[in-house]
Amino acid sequence: MIYADYNGTSKLKDSVKKYLIERLEGPFGNPNAIHSIGNQIKMAYEECRKICADLLGAEPHQVIFTSGSSEGISQVFYSHLALNKCNKKLLISEIEHSAIKNVSKTLEKMGFSVDFLKTDPNGKVIIPDEKKEYCIAALMAANNETGVVQDYNEFAKWCRENKTPFFCDTTQYIGKMPFSFKDSELDFAIVSSHKIGSLGGSGILLVKDPQKLKPIIFGGGQEYSLRGGTQNYIGVECMTLALKELVEDMHNSEAQDKIKKDFEKRIKNQIPEAIIIGENVKRLPNTTLLSIPGIHGQGLQIELESRDIFVTTSSACSDNEPETSHVLKSMGLDDSVGRSVIRISLDEKASEKDYADIEDAIIKSYKVLKKIKSY
Repeated sequence: MIYADYNGTSKLKDSVKKYLIERLEGPFGNPNAIHSIGNQIKMAYEECRKICADLLGAEPHQVIFTSGSSEGISQVFYSHLALNKCNKKLLISEIEHSAIKNVSKTLEKMGFSVDFLKTDPNGKVIIPDEKKEYCIAALMAANNETGVVQDYNEFAKWCRENKTPFFCDTTQYIGKMPFSFKDSELDFAIVSSHKIGSLGGSGILLVKDPQKLKPIIFGGGQEYSLRGGTQNYIGVECMTLALKELVEDMHNSEAQDKIKKDFEKRIKNQIPEAIIIGENVKRLPNTTLLSIPGIHGQGLQIELESRDIFVTTSSACSDNEPETSHVLKSMGLDDSVGRSVIRISLDEKASEKDYADIEDAIIKSYKVLKKIKSY
């Protein structure tokens, strides 16, 4: 079996699994209690904050532990805009995750207006030339569907010049590419534990200036009074371990990228009509968005699953009527391409054999589906 949907959610790392099994022996306690068990857990929790800050190029006070990326997005968009009087104008890219698109739609109902950053045919977001100030701007570091890496550092400069706070969705980027919060000059960034080989339900919100943040979960003063609720300390411990391992393995990213691109070339040689979305620009080393026009993406996904290869599509379905995703529409791709995609996303230790097995399964599945199409 090959699990190739790491951009959807990652498998639990072996080191995390081993740690968790041992950790379940205890100790357990409330980190906010003043007894020795509480103090022990709180000290370990704060050590995790220091380690995560160091790994991400941030200061410990800039690390706010959350339940994941969606919570971080909601907190920034709501609390930041509520705290700061602004012109009620938002700027987001057309390819943002639904967590940002949906919170923007909600803000529109509250009187905000939204401008969109356009995307070129390669999946790169076009940074505007004109000067204009916004309450907040959002551009993801790397797209979850195409894997295309955006020029977020360049956009950060544009935001500074236009006195606009910059929220960068780094959910797919962190753990796959080198990252430093300080060097990037972002105002906000996010991590979600289930994307990096740990348990779901934990995350990190990186905040350049925490004084500009307001809580949306009120409790007993946890996380510098910015995120209430008894801390998910075991989740944070596991997330810290996974993040540390990923950063230490970052040197493998170039080799992984080469293995992936060799795989893509072989697919195109054997299936001339195959298209690799975003092929001509920098992408995440683990991500291939493949389209074979005329072969339905969901059909190929099902056929691959019958061969024990688990991928996903970037299409959303409503009443069994497939639609091209908003990301691919923003790139100007038509339905013949958009409805035929599958996304292959592997972990950082994917081997040449993994890709060879996927290649073999795709070719065999393609031949089966092509016969059905012809019939």
